[in-house]
Amino acid sequence: MEYKITVKDEMDTIELAQNFESEKFPNMIICLNGELGSGKTVFAKGFASALGVNETITSPTFSIIKEYDGELPLYHMDVYRLDGNTNGVNIEDYFTKDGVVIIEWADTIKDILPKERLDIKFKVVDENKRILVIIPYGKQYEDLCEAVL
Repeated sequence: MEYKITVKDEMDTIELAQNFESEKFPNMIICLNGELGSGKTVFAKGFASALGVNETITSPTFSIIKEYDGELPLYHMDVYRLDGNTNGVNIEDYFTKDGVVIIEWADTIKDILPKERLDIKFKVVDENKRILVIIPYGKQYEDLCEAVL
């Protein structure tokens, strides 16, 4: 099943992220895709804030992975610069560390992504409005979408 949500501004994106956070579970994988400036990092910030992360969230473009402490550990990744080559980065190790993994530009590493995950594609409509296409893979993620959307 596929869900389409229209967000009219950053606050809508943050609210959606907070709603997903309210249903979080260990080893949750959220894959974010969309062009530069489409709202991926805004979503990550909203999720992190609701998770109780007190640090400033920025896109980990140059460090690839940033780890944050909250109610559950948050592993925020930006894999754009990897260009699909994950050798030596051990991204898969994070999928089972009992935290939440949020991956920006996840399409670039789709070969190593777990079968069960939540994909969110951000499509820019105009300066503020976005259409989010949300696809759950696996029963736990289908239940998540049913609870939130």
